[in-house]
Amino acid sequence: MSEAIFITGAAGLVGQNLIAHLVRAGVTNIVAVDKHSANLAVLARLHPEITIIEADLAEPGPWQDQLAACPRAVFLHAQIGGLDEAAFERNNIIATRNCLEAISGSECRYLVHVSSSVVNSAADDLYKRSKAAQETLVAQSAVRQVILRPTLMFGWFDRKHLGWLQRFMKRVPVFPVPGHGRYRRQPLYAGDFSAIIAACLTSEITGTHNISGLEEVDYIDLITIMRDVSGLKTPILKLPYSVFAALLRAYALIDRDPPFTVHQLEALVIPEVFEVIDWPGIFGVRATPLAEALRETFTHPDYADIELAF
Repeated sequence: MSEAIFITGAAGLVGQNLIAHLVRAGVTNIVAVDKHSANLAVLARLHPEITIIEADLAEPGPWQDQLAACPRAVFLHAQIGGLDEAAFERNNIIATRNCLEAISGSECRYLVHVSSSVVNSAADDLYKRSKAAQETLVAQSAVRQVILRPTLMFGWFDRKHLGWLQRFMKRVPVFPVPGHGRYRRQPLYAGDFSAIIAACLTSEITGTHNISGLEEVDYIDLITIMRDVSGLKTPILKLPYSVFAALLRAYALIDRDPPFTVHQLEALVIPEVFEVIDWPGIFGVRATPLAEALRETFTHPDYADIELAF
């Protein structure tokens, strides 16, 4: 893979994991783009051999010429959490339109677009609606493409989901869980997902693929495994759903970009299981067992202690 790869949203969870995966495989002809200065600095420190661009994709700029010059691209940019509808519109839809405008008629021949399993979810929130609109924009474009829809991900550099929860668990005397905690999840290891993206860049496979974690686990059991592999002893306390929701609403009054919102709580408790395909066979990737993946996430000597900023 000597040809240049343009990666948007490169300083986030998947971008940091993907670039670490590619660099370990000897791929360094990478143009990594993000607008988050602090997290780009982390990426630059870890991988000085790649090209780093700080840019807001919602604003047209010179970055579009650099995207147009790269034969392959990976779209990872996304607004995941928060309460500001304009931020979802700007970062998931406007930014994608600008990227596709740059690709149209350019040297870019292949695109890996990372969508989300949420587009198939019963949930209805700003994230789902904007990700569904983003996916539609990509699907309607003329570029040769693959669309990947991962479930909830965890791994190194996770600042929003299990990574934030594990750091929270370290700071509190008890860890609260909403309701009974028996909400089925299919968590996907970002290391495995990075290997899938890398395989797509090699094979240039097309189509839309739902990428779910192969192991189903209840949320409370996932939290318990996370605690145990981290070597923590924090008691887990079940709180009534209404109490948990009230605490989130109160927290949102003091934090305009909370890591966990009432909308995400509503999505958490919806009883749904996503399609499981044979992605190890389709993409030639080994599926890391859940407990092993959690242990790698929270105990790796080089990456476990790196915290990205919000």
